[in-house]
Amino acid sequence: MLDPAFLLAQCISGLTAAMFLFIVASGLSLIFGVLRVLNFAHGSFYMIGAYMAWQITHWAGANSVSFWIAVPGAALAVALLGGIVERLCLRHLYGRAELYQLLFTYALVLILGDVARIVWGTQQLTVPRPAGLAGGLEVLGIVVPHYNLFIIALGPAIALACWLLLSRTGTGRMVRAAAYDREMLAALGADVGKLYTLMFMAGSFLAGLGGALVTPVRSIVPGMDVDIIVEAFIVVVIGGLGSFWGTFLGAIIFGQVLAFGILILPGFSIFAVFVLMAFVLVVRPAGLLGRAVKR
Repeated sequence: MLDPAFLLAQCISGLTAAMFLFIVASGLSLIFGVLRVLNFAHGSFYMIGAYMAWQITHWAGANSVSFWIAVPGAALAVALLGGIVERLCLRHLYGRAELYQLLFTYALVLILGDVARIVWGTQQLTVPRPAGLAGGLEVLGIVVPHYNLFIIALGPAIALACWLLLSRTGTGRMVRAAAYDREMLAALGADVGKLYTLMFMAGSFLAGLGGALVTPVRSIVPGMDVDIIVEAFIVVVIGGLGSFWGTFLGAIIFGQVLAFGILILPGFSIFAVFVLMAFVLVVRPAGLLGRAVKR
């Protein structure tokens, strides 16, 4: 357990899982931060993104560029689906109690789960790793897959790009204003409805992107949405609901606790993450970097 190479391997494994989780959970946190909607169907968008990546890869055939076409294509398809859902259904529930939103998004989980089974069946599906990232890099005697390194680098890149968009652009300023006081923003003449649709599509895009990227390392099966939504909620609760950098921090903590918890308590590694979440809720109910929700 004290071997540096072994510890490095666990750390890289935890970072890889953390960046996968961050990509998905950042969309969940973004939707809550602006729309104040706890979207249970976010995991279903992740699952649809994985299936769409497989479908596009299947259509494109086995070649060196099919994966790089499938990933953005799947994410954009899920973003379009999210826009349709928000525009036609979810928009009518904003002024009602949160229970209606939770029930609707949970119903959407059941609907999309059945649709996935009807369209793609129940067998396990896989997507091969892209040819350019099929090998590995040897570090301290261990081989780190190139694809893992790509995901570890992609997570911070997405975090930085989203931060620049939210803090350095006019659209980002409107998003932050909507998160603080949507009524005042509407009174100033902003099209809050359009903004909500764009933010829901952006959150859905990130869910679909995470689902597409995970396909080379995880099998695509019905029910994968349930696992990811539980983990994503743990991440955003630890980091702080609606806090973008809190989500990033929460994902890193989740990944490392999970990776090293297996070494200490193999049978209770998942339990350790729930204990950590409970501790954070007791000490800081709004999360590590979160703020209290204004009602």
